[in-house]
Formats: sequence, structure tokens, C-alpha cells
Amino acid sequence: MNVRIRFKKYGAMKFIGHLDVMRYFQKAFRRAGFDNEYTKGFSPHQIMSFAAPIGVGLTSDAEYLDVGLLSSDEPEVMKARLNTVLTEGFEVTDLYILKEREGNRKAVSAMSQVASADYLVYLKEGYSSDGFFKDQKGFAEKFADFLSLDEIIADKRTKTSETSADIRPLITIAAYDKDEYEAMRRAALSAETEGMDLIIDKGSVLSDNNNIKVYLQCNTGSSSNLKPELVMETFHKHIGAEFKSFAWQVHRLELYGRSIRDDRLIPLYMIDR
Repeated sequence: MNVRIRFKKYGAMKFIGHLDVMRYFQKAFRRAGFDNEYTKGFSPHQIMSFAAPIGVGLTSDAEYLDVGLLSSDEPEVMKARLNTVLTEGFEVTDLYILKEREGNRKAVSAMSQVASADYLVYLKEGYSSDGFFKDQKGFAEKFADFLSLDEIIADKRTKTSETSADIRPLITIAAYDKDEYEAMRRAALSAETEGMDLIIDKGSVLSDNNNIKVYLQCNTGSSSNLKPELVMETFHKHIGAEFKSFAWQVHRLELYGRSIRDDRLIPLYMIDR
């Protein structure tokens, strides 16, 4: 059976890279007494798959991990056992057993289901905009002007190449306060989510700890992917400012897949329950 885990990554753990996070959870499952499924062969390892893991230095309310188990307990019991062995900086917020696939249909991993993601990007305490905008109102006006462009050409760099692309179609939501973000987010969701409980972290200290912030929803996944860091870098280039990546914190709020019914968004924690 496969179990999907939704967890937070925050604090000092934001400096831990993906491979170390994977090794950490392998040990955490053993400490929690999980009956993990292992690959066959000469060097067996736990069967697990992460969905679009966040980059180093970024924090998240919505990291996802699929793990294979040979047996299980009640989801709330497994969640509590896992949280007991996790260090500060990691917290499991949701755990559920995925539906069994009908017939011989192959199970679909969380990674392959990802289509979009929500982020909160905010200016850290103690940093300034160097006079390009004095407050949230000034920032929102400049950012709205930036998004009103017909095309937003950005330089997308990889380890081996650099290309220019129009990233405007990949930005599907931009909001400047939490209520506006929540309303726009709900409007983008599939009809499948009606009547289902949405995880909206109303108590998050990240929501209002700085006046200068923007909520972004961007395409994410293997077919179309946009990092919020690239959005902010291109925005600063547009207004003629130097982009200081260390001055801005990126915090992921949610990951989404697409509904088969209407091709609209559905949070990963609602899929295959």
C-alpha cells in the first residue's frame, strides 16, 4: 500500500537539501516503527517519492512524500508516531492511505501529479527595497504594472544552458493580502473540492509578518515549471533594481494536481483519498 504524507519544512531545516531530507525520513520511518516496503535486488532501499521538493533556503507548509508500506495503522496514529520522532523544523500535517489502483493500472506518484503551486514571497525583516517602493501599496502597484505586460521575458538558466521565455502565462494568481489570495485560490479549484475541507493555515505567522509581500500561484511540474525566485528576479530587472535573493523569503503554501473532471486545480492532499 502507498501512503501520502504532507509535511512542513521550516526554521533551520530550510538549509537542508533534498537528498539529506530523504535520508532523514528514511531514518525517521525506522524510528517510528513503520513497516516500510523495500525495493528488490542487491541494494534494497525504502520505496518513497517526493513531489517537487522545495529548494534550499525556502520554507514550506506543503511538502509531499509518497511511501510504500507493507502494513499500516490508523492514519492519525501513524501521523502522531512520526511527529514524535521528527526534529524541530519538520511537522507532518496530514497522512492518508492512497486508494488502491483498479486492475493492473500503475500507481501514479505525487511527483507526476504536480501541476501548480502557491507561494508567499515576502521581504525579510531588516531589509529594505532601496527606495524602489516604500510600503506594500507601492510594491503592489509596481508589481501589478509588471504583471500587466503582454509578455514577461525571463532568462531561465540551467546547469548546461540558458534560454529566454515568456513566463507571464505561467503566473496564474498574484494577490497582495491573505483574504484576496484565499478568494482567488478557491476560485481556481475544481468542482471536485466542493464540500471538502480545505487546509488554509489561518494562523500562519508568515501571513502578516511583513508589509511587503505577494502571494503567487505558478505552474509547477515536469511539463511546465516556474520558480518564484525567477519571477522576483525578473520583476526587479523590470523596475531597474538589484535583486538581492537573500533579502526575500519564499514560502510554499500548497501544491496542486489537475482534476480529470474539469482540468482545474485540486490540492494533492485531496487526490486518491
